[in-house]
Amino acid sequence: MENDSYKTILKPSEETLFKDRNSKFFGYAFPVLHEDDVKDCLEELKKKHHTARHFCYAYQIGIEDIKYRANDDGEPNNSAGMPIYGQIQSFEVTNILIVSVRYFGGTKLGVGGLINAYKTSAQLTLETSTIVEKTIDIFYQLNFEYDMMNKVMRIIKEKNITLENQKMELACEFIISIRKKEAENIFEIFDTLYKVDVKIVEQL
Repeated sequence: MENDSYKTILKPSEETLFKDRNSKFFGYAFPVLHEDDVKDCLEELKKKHHTARHFCYAYQIGIEDIKYRANDDGEPNNSAGMPIYGQIQSFEVTNILIVSVRYFGGTKLGVGGLINAYKTSAQLTLETSTIVEKTIDIFYQLNFEYDMMNKVMRIIKEKNITLENQKMELACEFIISIRKKEAENIFEIFDTLYKVDVKIVEQL
């Protein structure tokens, strides 16, 4: 069966700290929906940690159409961003940015040490984050005359449909949301109902 749920975070994580041979790695997770959100979060961290040497990060945005990026920010190729992104995949989360801010401690860790440090920093950060499961919802707009109100409301109650918005005058307009896997079935119910127009709309 097609999966119609996903895991994400709704609020930023607590700050985490991982140390290895005097290098410090401060870890952060942020909920993000757009690439502009990523820039904003990075700017805030750069103000907070203005003497740090590296701001390595990875993000994943999207539910069905996935965008991701991993950035090593001056560390050797694939030693930072990809280990962080690996943890995003391991925890199966999306719409998330993870940043690991490194203060160099004077001792080089080598590529293997860096991979382990950034992976651990991201893992600790995800472990302190509150991860929630959300459903992928489809939104429909219903338009009908007031005399159809009882029939429409009966279906909404029977099928446990979420009513997101309503305008009730002589001509009524409802916005409803339905879990993706049930959406087609619900659409057909309303589509066959006399004097009710139903159409899909963009998510609110």
